Amino acid sequence: MARSILFVHAHPDDESIGTGATMAHYAAAGAKVTLVTCTLGEEGEIHVPALAQLEAAQADQLGGYRLTELAKACASLGVTDHRFLGGAGRYRDSGMMGTAANENERCFWKADLDEAAGHLVEIMREVKPQVVVTYDPNGFYGHPDHIQAHRVAMRAAELAGPDAPSKIYWTAMPLSVLKAGIEAFAGSENNPFAGIENADDFPFGTPDDEVSACIDGSDHHEAKVGALKAHATQIPENSWLYSIAGNFGAEFMGVEHFILAVGEKGPANGPNGWEDDLFAGL
Repeated sequence: MARSILFVHAHPDDESIGTGATMAHYAAAGAKVTLVTCTLGEEGEIHVPALAQLEAAQADQLGGYRLTELAKACASLGVTDHRFLGGAGRYRDSGMMGTAANENERCFWKADLDEAAGHLVEIMREVKPQVVVTYDPNGFYGHPDHIQAHRVAMRAAELAGPDAPSKIYWTAMPLSVLKAGIEAFAGSENNPFAGIENADDFPFGTPDDEVSACIDGSDHHEAKVGALKAHATQIPENSWLYSIAGNFGAEFMGVEHFILAVGEKGPANGPNGWEDDLFAGL
């Protein structure tokens, strides 16, 4: 059976920031890579002044524009199979907790869990992924749509029966990587970690001994940077992501980490006893 891996993300750009190198790695290796995005990202902040009026409070056309950005990002990563959960525009960006967007009846946060999971089950039955990648129960950093994407992915795996994945991974950021970043940028002019002295101060960060896998996609660092640049409305040219890419690209941008949530751990051929292949053992 051909290798098939399914990524479940909340908004356009999440795929590139969190798993871009991994997606490019497996696409280049010939695996079937499927990306499911749960919303159009209508509530995103716009960093291109000429497009400012597309925001939700004005023309409310940002979601449609981000369709084109996502298409360009996927092209950079070599991903040819991309879908929106339930179809483009089925679920609206929920914004942050306590905002008006989070009360919108169409927002993803208010979606019926089994209904939303059902849309994902249909995709699972079609592409039959051995591996699914999504967020942890806190949505990595607490965004409602990330949390809901986690819930939908996990519920879909329960409902998929024989088409359920053998392994499910959650994205992770090892504390050792955060600590290394803080040390590497200390004193620099464009320090993305300015004001943070301790890795434990971040709203995310996984103890190294809880990390299960490390994918070295260093060879696809440029593809990931290209995907980030495709999301120009969301990632400004002076973003800390590009600071990292320019100074420590291969190490900090091309290597991504994961927690094995469902399934059996395979051979640990990576550093620190981590898997170096999400299909390990399958």
